[in-house]
Amino acid sequence: MTLNEWYEKGMSPDTYIESMEKHKENLLHIYDHFTIPSDEEFFQHISSKQLRVLVLTEDWCGDAMLNVPILLRIAEHTNMDVALFPRDANLELMDQYLTNGKSRSIPIFVFIDEAGNEVAKWGPRADKIQQFLDDSRTNLPDKDAGDYKEKLNEMLLFMTKSFRDNTDFWDEVYQSIKKTIQ
Repeated sequence: MTLNEWYEKGMSPDTYIESMEKHKENLLHIYDHFTIPSDEEFFQHISSKQLRVLVLTEDWCGDAMLNVPILLRIAEHTNMDVALFPRDANLELMDQYLTNGKSRSIPIFVFIDEAGNEVAKWGPRADKIQQFLDDSRTNLPDKDAGDYKEKLNEMLLFMTKSFRDNTDFWDEVYQSIKKTIQ
């Protein structure tokens, strides 16, 4: 299937958000509170490209909770249409965009032109967010340790709160996406 054909099968942002069960409130918090920079030259440049974006995501994913609302704000300012795809229901598409050739990491943003040609791919996270994740993981005990699951859940809760409330992370995501599609 071509990327244009995939695009036609995707959900609108409103449909996706309404279907969310896990991180809906957090995603909407970021969407409502993220102030997009005054970046008119960039917005006009991207608008002139008439891009669309396919988004591989899942509502349980903390990275998607952080990144999708930032993308939606960029899309609004650049007249970019967005089609969202739950990863687990669209593995044929997902498997074309594996991280490091093996991981089904999300979100993945695939930017296409009017003809359906891929012009850029972004995801699953900005470099500084990856560093934050890597640093957080270094504090976990071995997977065999009795308290591993408890410590992992604590780390995930902390990361979710950080993604939701740390506006510096939001700005990092914005700059990373901007750099990719510029």
